[in-house]
Amino acid sequence: MVVVAERQTSSAAGWSRRTAAFSLVLLLTVLVGHQLDLVETPVFLWVLAIVALLAAFALLFAGFALSRLWNFGDRGGRDLSVGALLALLVLAPFGVAAYWATTSPPLRDISTDLDDPPVLDTSDRTADMNVLSPPTPGEQRLQGDAYPLVTGRSYNLPFETVVDAVETVLDRRDWQLQGPYPETDGQSEVTINALARSFVLGLPADVAIRIADDGDTVVVDMRSASRYGRYDLGDNAGRIVDFLGELDQEVAGQVGPAPAE
Repeated sequence: MVVVAERQTSSAAGWSRRTAAFSLVLLLTVLVGHQLDLVETPVFLWVLAIVALLAAFALLFAGFALSRLWNFGDRGGRDLSVGALLALLVLAPFGVAAYWATTSPPLRDISTDLDDPPVLDTSDRTADMNVLSPPTPGEQRLQGDAYPLVTGRSYNLPFETVVDAVETVLDRRDWQLQGPYPETDGQSEVTINALARSFVLGLPADVAIRIADDGDTVVVDMRSASRYGRYDLGDNAGRIVDFLGELDQEVAGQVGPAPAE
């Protein structure tokens, strides 16, 4: 009589499914918590690292379980498939971020005026945040090469008109103003400070918009600097380009079309 050994159930397959499921739940929980300001950004970043590590372990468990299934015929194909798929789903955003990190310049403080950047409000910055420092010549070259559209604006309009247009564009955005809008009476230069957040992760960045009347034109310069992270993955440059592009449209709308000759 031939005795057929009973197939074992791979424990690694079960661990793959459980670890991957936990990493997904943890990722969604910390994302919601950070968006609602229930989780501070430094803790949020550490939890993201833990999430990535858990998802990587889930893939390792799935690989070990697959080898057991292939070599010894263990059960657990469904568990390892679910675990691998969930782990890949969790790791996908990290892969995208890694790609952006390799294709974006290593910058985190972007300004339209590199020689005299607008001054940021540092009243609520803490020691664990990125240090603000003037851009080095190398960083200036990197920004110029990578973000040629990050340029200031000049308008042949009254100072108050441009300030009103900037405030109108700001009102449309979910940014936290660092103070009330400045008075323009008797002023030729004002700076508006705000706190912006990235779209997906909600990472904070300090923003300063400077409006200055140089006598002939009104110049608008803008600066955006990430509070955390070595690289901004293009977030600050995109924020400046989008804002100033919308400002161009707002100014054109306030002035109206040029009269026909």
